[in-house]
Order: sequence, then C-alpha cells, then structure tokens
Amino acid sequence: MADPVRAVLLAGGEGRRMGRLGQGRLKPLVPFGGACRLIDFSLANAAASGLGEVLLLSQYEEKQLMDDLYRTWWRPGFRVHFGPYDEVYREGGAREPVRPAGPPERGTADALIRKARYVFGPGTSEVLVLHADHVYRFDYRPLIARHRRSGAALTMAYQRIERRFVHLFGMVEFDATGQLTAFVEKPAEPTGDLVFAAFCVFDAAVLHRYLEQLDGTGWQHDISRDVIPAMLSGGERILGYEVPGHWEDIGTPDRYHLAHMAMVGRNPALTLDRLPHTVRPATARRLVADAPGIERSVVPADLVNHGRIERSVAFPGVRIGVGAVVRRSVLLPGASVDAGAEIDSAIVLEDGVVQRLDHARGGASVRRGGASV
Repeated sequence: MADPVRAVLLAGGEGRRMGRLGQGRLKPLVPFGGACRLIDFSLANAAASGLGEVLLLSQYEEKQLMDDLYRTWWRPGFRVHFGPYDEVYREGGAREPVRPAGPPERGTADALIRKARYVFGPGTSEVLVLHADHVYRFDYRPLIARHRRSGAALTMAYQRIERRFVHLFGMVEFDATGQLTAFVEKPAEPTGDLVFAAFCVFDAAVLHRYLEQLDGTGWQHDISRDVIPAMLSGGERILGYEVPGHWEDIGTPDRYHLAHMAMVGRNPALTLDRLPHTVRPATARRLVADAPGIERSVVPADLVNHGRIERSVAFPGVRIGVGAVVRRSVLLPGASVDAGAEIDSAIVLEDGVVQRLDHARGGASVRRGGASV
C-alpha cells in the first residue's frame, strides 16, 4: 500500500552564494560537519521517520546528484525516487537518463507542478516538502500527525532565531491559536524573530489546486513567494509547528563556518553523533577535547597531523604539515595544509585553496601554504 504522505526534496540550488566552496560542486553535496553533505540531513530525517521513499526534485547538474544519491541512499527499506528518470535507476543506471522535453523549472513551486504526476499520485493525502541545504535532525511523524488532527491546509515548521538573521528567511507571525496571520519573505526590516524553517506539510489536494491556479500567471514560481501568500490570502487554515533543538539554513560561507564553530563550542546544539555518516563512512571520527597537537576539534581517525589544530573541523583524508597551525577552520575531505602555514577562521578546500570569511575579515589570517580567496 502506498504511503499517503509524499515526501519531496527540493534540491535545485547551484550554491552561487557559497563562493569557492560552491564552485565545481552542487550545493546539496557541500560537505558538512566532518561526516556528511548538506542533503543528507533531510534524507536521514525522512528515513528515521519511517518514510520509505523521497521524491527528488532537482534540475542543476541533476545526473551528478542522482548518481551520487543512487550510490549513497539506495538501501533496503528506503530509497530516493528520481521522477522521470527513476526507471533508468531501477534498472541499475546502465543507460543515460534523457531529460524530458519542456521548459526548465524556474522555482520551487514550478518543480512541484511540472512533476505533478510524481507528486500527486493516487492515495496521496499530504505532501511533505523538504529542502537540501538545512542542517537539523527531526522526526517528521509528530508534525504529520498534528497536521492531520487539525484539518489544516498547511502546517509550517518554524523556529525563533536571532533578529539579525531574520532578513535571510521568511518571517512568520501566528495568533493565540497558532494560526498564521502574516508571512513576509526576506523582510528588509524584520519586526519579529520567528522564521519559516522551510519544511512543511500540505494537504495534497489544496496544494495542487493553488499550483494550478498560479501556473500561467505572473507568479515567481516559488512556494514562499507565491503559494503560501496565496493560501493565506485565500483564507486557508495554516498552522505553525515549532522546531525544537538545532535547525540551520546554510546559505552563505559565513553561516557555514559559524555552524561548524558551534559544533566545537561548549555545549553544542548539534553533536557529531547525530550527523549522518556518508562521507567515507568507514573512517571513524570524534571530537577531541585535548590531545597532542589537537585542541577541541572534530578529527578523523586517518588525520595526518604534524602541526596543530585548534577548535576546527577536519574531514577524512586531511593532512597538516610540519609546524602548521590551523585555528577555527573547516578542512574539507583530503585537504592538505603546507608545512609552516598558519590558517585562522577559514575554509580549506580539497585542493588546498583557503577561502576566507566575510564575518572574520578582521581576525582571519593565512600565512604561507595556500592561496587566499
């Protein structure tokens, strides 16, 4: 029997705002936390929530993404569905997928309506919308259960964040009953500190109806800019569901770096043991508080360290040269730090290039070993 909840994963981003970190790779596949990639959080959450399948909605370099997910997430009891390309992968991916004819999708809502046959199948009563660049662990079952009990058209996850970051998100307001009263996407002047956590559960029939109404109009093809405002204006019952614990949208190199620094801070909200292990999973890694050459850093078992690493996150395959010092930085898989180099508040890419951060310009430093970006 088909699951009445259709989970869809929006993974079409190019990662243009990620700087060198996003060049030559898909944003969903940006490594995170010394253990996984950004996309792995939503997939791990779905699998742990008992969902047997997630529909991938992608566009940019999608074969690269599908090939990767086919290798990583095709497992007993859980799989990624590749929409119009799924038959090819069910047959083992031996032949090249052919992109269906038609215009490219121009936004998150466009992805839903263009692939409606895969989203709104027979027996589908709810659509769970997920994103591929959010860092959090969450069981979707209580969210879905509350949505069903309420009879709402939409239940939106939300979280309270620092006011200075609200302009990066959709700001939400609720009344005393928990019903949405206002939604402003990326407000220039935020008036509150509650934001849409960008995953939600729609009543499938209501969502399909609004997509069909918007399609062909002068819309922006976006869930947050079009669909939710239209539903709010239409008087639909939209409820909020507060997300407990850690949740983070990784949209810029600065936020990426800050998220990693939180992992090695005191009392981190997201610990290493809660991350999916998809990057070289056979290699153990741990948070080391104090050891020769290491101070409070996430390090892999295969770390080659002839220098010193402090309050940093290192992926498997990292090498630190003789006398080198790395502080408050992220070292991607296979990154190498030259002997004698000093790196502070930066991201070291796989090829050794050092990407500095805007928020750390005053304190960031790179000496020898690696070019500055």
